[in-house]
Parts: sequence; structure tokens; C-alpha cells
Amino acid sequence: MPPESPSIDVVIPAYNEEASLPLVLAAIPRALVSRVVVVDNNSTDATSEVAAAGGAQVVKEPQPGYGSACLAGLAYIRRHQPADVVVFLDGDFSDHPEELPSLVAPIGEGDFDLVIGSRVLGSRQPGALLPQARAGNFIACRMIRALYGHRFTDLGPFRAISWSALESLEMSDPDFGWTAEMQVKALRQGLRVTEVPVSYRKRVGVSKITGTLRGTILAGYKILWTVLRYSTA
Repeated sequence: MPPESPSIDVVIPAYNEEASLPLVLAAIPRALVSRVVVVDNNSTDATSEVAAAGGAQVVKEPQPGYGSACLAGLAYIRRHQPADVVVFLDGDFSDHPEELPSLVAPIGEGDFDLVIGSRVLGSRQPGALLPQARAGNFIACRMIRALYGHRFTDLGPFRAISWSALESLEMSDPDFGWTAEMQVKALRQGLRVTEVPVSYRKRVGVSKITGTLRGTILAGYKILWTVLRYSTA
């Protein structure tokens, strides 16, 4: 007998994404998803309003930071009957939400605990993955391979993880180190991890991280520090 399809919660951290969120929410295969949680990370536009209009549960998180927004979304889910699997998805419409089934499938089949959507293995719109992002990914993934013995190709934001595995990681990073923290903690704990190819396009608007020199430097430093930190923890 084939395994039952897992229930799925989707968490979308969002900062000033009023233009892109309606596109993201419309592309999510809602028949497969129990709940969509949009975390408004102190936006100054109508992010919360368009999220609610699109059928999402809105959570407010005034503390800036990608990780802070993710943690707020998880805290909400923890209080309201978590689904079997949590999918993280950016709110800028650079990811392809319709690819969610292929992202979750390895977990639903019982083979893996964490699945990273790899933009490197998938198809990318020209100019979607900026040179600084490609370079940062390459360096961080090489460091992970050297320190933890596992080959990742990407630290992409589009990812799925079982709720039980996610809780075991005790995630804490409040900003740029969130994705790296999840991947290296999963390796340290012996979780079953894999990657699947995902598509990637130019985001709506300007990136808050790789769109500026300051953001690129801060993110790169924090990601590499995170990779090193947990290798000696």
C-alpha cells in the first residue's frame, strides 16, 4: 500500500512583498497544503493585507531578519497543530511554488527528512541567480563538504522538512545564517538529506540581501561563520 500523502504547512517570510505575494499565493497547489503562513517581517507596504486576501494566515514579526521571520512562523504552527511537513518558500516569486509536490515527495515516500530545492541543479532564468549569490553558494557548499563530508550544491530557500526533524534541530539563527544552520545541523544529527532540482526566475523587485553590497557582505560572512560554528559545536 502506498504511503499516505503528508499534510503540509507553508511558511513564507515576507518584507515589503505586496507586488509579488499575490503571484506566489496563486501558484501554491492549495489542494496539497493544509495552511499557508505569511510572516510579515515589519513591512511598510500592504504585505499583510495582500497575504490575508490571498487566503494566508498572517503572523507579524517586528524583529528584522529572515531567520526571525521563519522562527515566528514556526512558533505559530507549533501552537496550532503542526502539519507533517513544513515547506519554506520566498515571497518574491523567484521560486516556483507549483514545484512543491516534487520537493515534498522524498519525505512523503519515507526516504528523507530534509529536501533542499537546488537552483544549481535546476533551470534558471538568465540573471536570476546573481554572480555574488552563485559565488557564495559555491564557497559555502565547499566548506560544508570539507567540514561535514556531504556534498550540497545550494543553500536555496525553497525547502521541505518533516516537522519532527525540524523540531529536533532547535533552530535559532535570526537572520542570514538560517538556511546554512538547518543544513549543517541536519548533517550533525544524521538526518536523511537530499536535493531536488527546482526552477528559479528573477525576483519581483530588488533583493534585500544580494541586491546591495552591504547585504551581500553581511550575508556571506554570517553564512560562512555559521558553517564553521557548528562544525566545532
